[in-house]
Amino acid sequence: MSSEKASNVGFFERRFKLKEHKTDVKTEIMAGITTFMTMAYILAVNPGILSDSGMDYGGVFTATALSAFIACVMMAFLANYPFALAPGMGLNAFFTYTVVFGMGHSWQFALTAVFLEGIIFIILSFFQVREAIFNSIPMNLKKAVSVGIGLFIALIGLINAGIVDTGKMFMENGVNVLNEGGLIITLGNLKSPSALLALIGLVITGILLAKNIKGALFFGIIITTLIGIPMGVSYMPNGEFLGIFSLPPSLKDVAFQFEWGRILSFDMVIVVFTFLFVDVFDTVGTLIGVSSKAGMLDEEGKLPRVRQALLADAIGTTFGACLGTSTVTTFVESASGVSDGGRTGLTALSTGVMFGLALILSPLFGMIPGAATAPALILVGLFMMSPIKEIDLDDFTEAIPAFLTIVMMPFAYSIAEGIVFGMVSYVVLKVLAGKQKDVSPIMYVLAFLFVLKTIFM
Repeated sequence: MSSEKASNVGFFERRFKLKEHKTDVKTEIMAGITTFMTMAYILAVNPGILSDSGMDYGGVFTATALSAFIACVMMAFLANYPFALAPGMGLNAFFTYTVVFGMGHSWQFALTAVFLEGIIFIILSFFQVREAIFNSIPMNLKKAVSVGIGLFIALIGLINAGIVDTGKMFMENGVNVLNEGGLIITLGNLKSPSALLALIGLVITGILLAKNIKGALFFGIIITTLIGIPMGVSYMPNGEFLGIFSLPPSLKDVAFQFEWGRILSFDMVIVVFTFLFVDVFDTVGTLIGVSSKAGMLDEEGKLPRVRQALLADAIGTTFGACLGTSTVTTFVESASGVSDGGRTGLTALSTGVMFGLALILSPLFGMIPGAATAPALILVGLFMMSPIKEIDLDDFTEAIPAFLTIVMMPFAYSIAEGIVFGMVSYVVLKVLAGKQKDVSPIMYVLAFLFVLKTIFM
């Protein structure tokens, strides 16, 4: 090993404590790349959704990649955890279709709300409010969150590949038509190239896992993408190598575009609160689920350095709003990197670097179809199921809330709503069963707030 290479390895070892976490540089970097590949879709989807509100597509693309890079670096160096961050799904849809279309506000108004949310989150992180919420959730519910996220992330993979259909769209004369009432999940068209490729990838990745190949998810994505080229699902950009490079679009039309004139309006309060609510429980849920699977929780169910992890999330949201994108949050797809062996901030740093490279290599990353990353997400769903063995299913005041947490995440298509059902049912059942001592004061407060939110929002 050259002295320069040894020096680099030594730096990573000292900074991220690799041996202490029983990992190495190669494993961490590959885990980071795997995480990136399973969440790279956000580079196309987020600009697409936010551009519907009137924002510049290219500017939002650059803001998405840069905010993800900044947030991942913050997670790496502040918390030393393998959690990756980027502008979150659901929150971007709320930004465009509720705040802008539904409420009639400008996208600048919505962006201002995201910025205010980020500032509030930074303040809450210093006062350890989100840390207190994290620690107040009972251990059985924390394990249930991991299982629920597993089902949720597997559902995302199945939908992305077209293996299952949400029923929202149907084909009419060769054109996709929106079916407003169609929300039932059904079997997709397994003869479609996308579904076939995903099924092939599922078999390939499964074999790699069965043979204990290190980086099985990563190699599964690469092999599946290559197989997808002759199938017409994935393709080389412009058909030539030079076509993979591009200069990042300018941020000038989206960065720092705030609307300060209405920050004290009632609508602003409602919008900021909604962003806060969804982001808090999406992030807390993801941290619980992924850290539980990785064995990072201590005996009391607490996550060391959770305050730093939540602070990285808050900083990402604030910087993201300044650059011109919706709320940045910890991604559930981080579980794919953890499943590939990622245990430290070097995984998050590697993911961040990939987002940085995406700014100039976007055509190359664009060749990886959802069908190629779907097998990784589906199998991560399997990995996330293991904590179900440790849930107390004999005590129904524990089992029912855990069950509702698990099933409502995929059925409501929301990590936050799964947590709401679990926590409210936990408090109600414990109180009615005379087991009030099992409920922490914070749980009472949160359950009450959840009920109020459901009634009035």
